Amino acid sequence: MTRARASSVAHAFSLFLLGFVPRLVVAHLLAGEPVWDGHYYDFGARRIAGGFGYSDDLDLGGHAVWHPWCHYPVGYSAYLAIFYRVLGATQGAAHLANALVGGLLVVVTWQLARSWLSPRRALVAAVIVALHPGLVLYGALLMTEPLAALLTLSSFAVATRWRTRAGLVAAALVLGVGALVRPQALLCAPFLALALWPSLSSLARRARAARLGVAAAIACVVALVPVAPWTARNCAVMDGCALVSTNAGWNLAIGAFPRATGRFETLRSADGCRDVTGQVQQDRCWWRYGVSHIMARPGRWLALMPKKLAYTFDHESFAVEYLREARPSAWPETRRLLVRGGATGFHRVLLCAAAFAGVTVFWRRSADERARRRARAQVALLAAIGLVTIAGLGAEPPTFWAIAVVAVLVPLLPIPGRPPLEPGLLMCVALLGSTLLTHAIFFGEDRYHVVVTPALALLAASALREQNARGASASAERRG
Repeated sequence: MTRARASSVAHAFSLFLLGFVPRLVVAHLLAGEPVWDGHYYDFGARRIAGGFGYSDDLDLGGHAVWHPWCHYPVGYSAYLAIFYRVLGATQGAAHLANALVGGLLVVVTWQLARSWLSPRRALVAAVIVALHPGLVLYGALLMTEPLAALLTLSSFAVATRWRTRAGLVAAALVLGVGALVRPQALLCAPFLALALWPSLSSLARRARAARLGVAAAIACVVALVPVAPWTARNCAVMDGCALVSTNAGWNLAIGAFPRATGRFETLRSADGCRDVTGQVQQDRCWWRYGVSHIMARPGRWLALMPKKLAYTFDHESFAVEYLREARPSAWPETRRLLVRGGATGFHRVLLCAAAFAGVTVFWRRSADERARRRARAQVALLAAIGLVTIAGLGAEPPTFWAIAVVAVLVPLLPIPGRPPLEPGLLMCVALLGSTLLTHAIFFGEDRYHVVVTPALALLAASALREQNARGASASAERRG
């Protein structure tokens, strides 16, 4: 092993421990019984580990009848089931599983960052993910978001590491596994093709676009390969076919029905879909129900989108509320508000920093008029984003979802002097953008931004990169 390779392995191991240890300790100190969706993920994992598959038992006439599930995506329960099978279905096994995800997420963030950032900036991104208060608290929750983030960013890291067709296929397979945890991951599949962009730079624009289109189509098809066996299982044992899960219709109805508020609201039989039996039938019924309300009152549905995005991006409270629900005595009101406020503050600062990922700075003066024009454009962009941030901070209540929109749009704008459009950065932008789109359509809760928190860390670490007078990345920046 070369010295450089040994140094890289040592850095990766150190970063893994920096993420693994705090999550394991926090889980040991704070975790209680699984609650809310975590209860179902835990129950599903116990059933899989026990050899019963993703299912429960129905009591029919005093007899237990095996009843298959697919309302929730299977991926996280299947992952937990591995640890339950080997170590026993205990909280300790779940904590270990979550801590491993947390440690690996730090390493993958670092590896992805190295594809376009200096060593120093890549380290900053990894440390943010390792010590992010919300992500650390998530180590004590039985929830899907960190595993979904790990698999999605791993696919990005594979694509940007190899930047070949074989790498594209491998990345798409990893993303397909991630779709079993979070089906929305499939929305990122076409963007894996961006990893091939640098190798196509010598081609004419039309030829390059055609090659990228073919690569994107290949990525979309390959990403479905890991999903296909689960889809076949659903078609065989459920009351109809379902790609991964059967909660899309449920979620659409929650975001569109007359009692919709922009966040989760419980659907009741009185709302509709009384006469349904199977999960697939129910999901399709709720989907039709949601679409009918959107078509009847499209203005109201569109008007709810800012509220949905506000619930998703404006604060960070889910982890604290989950832990409080599980162990109320451990969370007196003072502690609850203090930790919620700290996690929310950290999230907001990170989101604001991420908005500057598409802005560069010119420290060197130049006599070249084009260089001065690029510098002026970037200063104006910096001021504009600053004003948006200040407006969000000054709003009542503080509003930050618009800053997430800015973080998606700014790197894509053809503003003079912008940083190079590196594939890894654009994939993170795609992840953030697809999350914004998904929850504008369905409904919002702050747990849903946890999936993109590592991407926000990468965008924040990319903010205000120095450029030389010609607009290319400065060599000093590349060396760190």
